[in-house]
Amino acid sequence: MTDRNNDEERILLLGLDRRLPAGSFDPALSLLELASLTKTAGGQVADSVLVRRDKPDPAHYLGKGKLEEIIGLAEEKELDLVIIDDELTVRQQNRLDALLPCRVIDRTALILQIFADHARTREGKLQIELAQLTYLLPRLTGKGVILSRLGGGIGTRGPGESQLETDRRHIRRRMETLKKETESIRKHRALTRSRRQKNRIPVAALVGYTNAGKTSLLNLLTDAGADAEDKLFATLDPITRKLKLGQTGILLTDTVGFIQRLPHSLVNAFRATMEEAVFADFLIHVVDCSHSEPEMQIRTVQQVLHEVGCHEKPMLHVFNKADLLPDPLDMQRYLTDYQPALLFSAKTGEGLVQLKQMLSGLINSRGEDGLYEAGNDGGMNRGWNTGE
Repeated sequence: MTDRNNDEERILLLGLDRRLPAGSFDPALSLLELASLTKTAGGQVADSVLVRRDKPDPAHYLGKGKLEEIIGLAEEKELDLVIIDDELTVRQQNRLDALLPCRVIDRTALILQIFADHARTREGKLQIELAQLTYLLPRLTGKGVILSRLGGGIGTRGPGESQLETDRRHIRRRMETLKKETESIRKHRALTRSRRQKNRIPVAALVGYTNAGKTSLLNLLTDAGADAEDKLFATLDPITRKLKLGQTGILLTDTVGFIQRLPHSLVNAFRATMEEAVFADFLIHVVDCSHSEPEMQIRTVQQVLHEVGCHEKPMLHVFNKADLLPDPLDMQRYLTDYQPALLFSAKTGEGLVQLKQMLSGLINSRGEDGLYEAGNDGGMNRGWNTGE
């Protein structure tokens, strides 16, 4: 959230190894994901530490003894930045800022920074600015926060007001403006969708965990020419392209990738974008089947879809990156549990013909009212999996 020279920064990643219920996120995998996020942001990881602790200390995040170790490590390695694999409370952030000899940010701030760096359209920039200000407002202190980096300078200080009060007032005004502009975008999208519905053009939204290969799939199907990088959150702004299937067609919309513990401020800010999934006829859930924990990623996507209100949509699971599997038979359980589903490779084109056949079947299964009939999936003889 501040200016930095990533080529010279030395960064430490810090997470907690908690005794969590079965099925919760894996702390070690989460720390590896944090390293990928750091790389996406342009940073270089000097070291990472996973601390065994049941829950964060309410004041310092770490216990005093472990905190002293981290302070010593920061001094010894001349660290510039510590990234915490959690969302810090205001109290924890302030205490760590005061005690550590380097800057401290949390997982949420890092994700917000990546979104800000990658947003290209006016819509994306509006939504990320709203998320940043939502995150920043409760964390304002009297240390002199520079707001110009988050969009617009601070106005003239009023008589008798402290700078902190002026900053807060400025942020609240800006947030109200952003909410109004975001609502305007939502209404424009609603108008576009009504035209599509009038023309009875079926729409499918590509959803999935970040870096699962949604954009690569869109490019393969439609020659969209969208940037598809091997980075987390390479795509933030939605892209819609038409796919011709025989005598009919379908609109495919690429959406922002999800991630475990996605900041609520981002979920709320991107609701206007995610409405493309909410109002789609069905969802194409792209899964990275080469990942060590594909089921964790599937659960994360289902959770976010539930939050935005489209978890009951008809869903086709596309298990991408099949070319990276040592033994495709390892995926048989997933193909059975998440029907309708298929193995696919956007890199080699494996499964492309079958995917087009399945999409054609889905389009042909639409009833006269434009809805999909339960159990009618175009001859695939499989019931819909709604993601629950």
